[in-house]
Amino acid sequence: MERISSDYKLLTGLYFRLLPYQILLIVINAVNGIIDSLYASNVIGQTAMSAIGLFGPFNHFLYAAGMMLVSGSQILYGRYLANDREKISDLFSVNLMISFALSLVTALLLAAAALTGAMRFMVSQQPDLQMLNRYILGQAPGIPPMLMGQQLFAFLSLENQTRRTMTASVVCFAANVVFDHLFVLVFSMGPFGLGFATALSNWVFFAILAAWYLSGKSEWKFSLRVRRWDDAARIVRLGYPGALSRFMEMFRCLIVNYLILKYVGSAGIASFSASNSVLAVFWPVAFGMMAVSRMLFSISIGEEDRRSLVDTMKIALTRGTLLIFAVVAVLVSLAVPLTRLFYRNAAEPVYQMTVTGFRLMPLCMPLAQLSLQFACYAQTAEKRALSVALPMVDGMIGVVLFSLLLIPSLKMNGLYLANILNGVLCAALITFSARAALKRFPRSLEDLMAIPARIGVSEDERLDITVRSMDEVITVSQRVIAFCRTHDIDRRRTFFAGLCLEEMAGNVVSHGFVKDRKHHSVDIRVVHKDGAIIMSMRDNCIAFNPADRVKAMEPDGSGKNVGIQLVYRIADDVSYQNLLGLNVLTIRI
Repeated sequence: MERISSDYKLLTGLYFRLLPYQILLIVINAVNGIIDSLYASNVIGQTAMSAIGLFGPFNHFLYAAGMMLVSGSQILYGRYLANDREKISDLFSVNLMISFALSLVTALLLAAAALTGAMRFMVSQQPDLQMLNRYILGQAPGIPPMLMGQQLFAFLSLENQTRRTMTASVVCFAANVVFDHLFVLVFSMGPFGLGFATALSNWVFFAILAAWYLSGKSEWKFSLRVRRWDDAARIVRLGYPGALSRFMEMFRCLIVNYLILKYVGSAGIASFSASNSVLAVFWPVAFGMMAVSRMLFSISIGEEDRRSLVDTMKIALTRGTLLIFAVVAVLVSLAVPLTRLFYRNAAEPVYQMTVTGFRLMPLCMPLAQLSLQFACYAQTAEKRALSVALPMVDGMIGVVLFSLLLIPSLKMNGLYLANILNGVLCAALITFSARAALKRFPRSLEDLMAIPARIGVSEDERLDITVRSMDEVITVSQRVIAFCRTHDIDRRRTFFAGLCLEEMAGNVVSHGFVKDRKHHSVDIRVVHKDGAIIMSMRDNCIAFNPADRVKAMEPDGSGKNVGIQLVYRIADDVSYQNLLGLNVLTIRI
């Protein structure tokens, strides 16, 4: 109960403090997409909406590429943070160089395809082909800043620069509205104007984020002189399972578009584009939770903290899923008003198809939340089979399989039902994967996760303590000493372990708790592994690096900071980091 009331509460607070900013990273493209859709349907016409829908597979590819680089880098970041912090600047530089090269090549290939008529492989009839080509030419210049902006956003979040990421997102949104109005309504630039407005807003977004790194204030510095190019391969190897679902969605989108055109017609594409453009604004809630979970999963695995790993999943699947249900309720209840944003004539087939889409499509979101979280966990924990199989089923196989069976007879309703059934299939895959690992059916969340034995230590090899007041500080030393004696640690290290934690915990309570009016606690973890005692303290007080106090020793012998200096003398290693807004101090004896 002590763990649930304190450390779990601290982790929950951190989770939902990070969530809005991660949602913003994903929602910015979705919001720009819905703005484009509104101008397309209300100013240009239904053919422009078809162009946006046909561009969907390329959006999936770009998002998948960005997600591969972000997720691979975040996993490496979590590992380096615990043991090899000096490698992170190289990781940052490699990430940006890869993203720039990939985005530039993609932009040039898409522009060349639009100019040479190669897009005929997607759609051959006019004016749909002409609209698509113009839209691509407008979008192409914005691909490099979009992809690189995603990377900068992720690293800024890890540096706790949330205010700047918020500013960049809001300004990007405003810029796209202004540019869309100018290029589409004022200058009548059509689909090219739609795409070019988004491209320019991507440059605005990137410029605001990049300004932090150009100022010299960032913790991680970009450099062309990279010493560790092997990180490039590791980013791709660790990151591709996280992007696999999006890559699969690109092919799924092509197949589904073909089925809709064959069995329903262009009105079906226009309907699907409208519902997807709105749902894309709400899907970032689920994808944002996946991004937060990935950060916390990576750090928990880097610190070999099994309990925090399970707690993060529990937060996502309980409170996170409740949030998803609220989103579903809003979308279903507003099906008609949302449809009327795009189509006003209730007699047209596209109108009713869109209303039904808004009522059925959101129902797939709760099961998708389960699938996304387990795919993210499998990727971070390097559970190879599940990290590949789940994105492939969720991203393409499930939806395509059910769509092939249902669209010919049920038309658009078949597609909507296919997405719901896909979630059921993914839940079954997660369950049977755990069954295969455990040799029995899972009976708890921890069973369902089937955490590999190499991660962390067993419960009897660790001690968790929560300190909320100075009275509780006094008992810390006694509990740590008792734990060390149970594991046959020699008397010298046992005494020093108790002394170090009592001193540092007392320092946080005495100075950190009184700096503001917030409720604080210090969560302590003591681990016995390979004969060593590793002690970790985590709190949400203002940033405080005890190493700074050691460097600033009082020359007048006043006795200040003596306790901190003593800890640094007797410990084998003391490391501090302000991690996602939390103070984390690790002591090894």
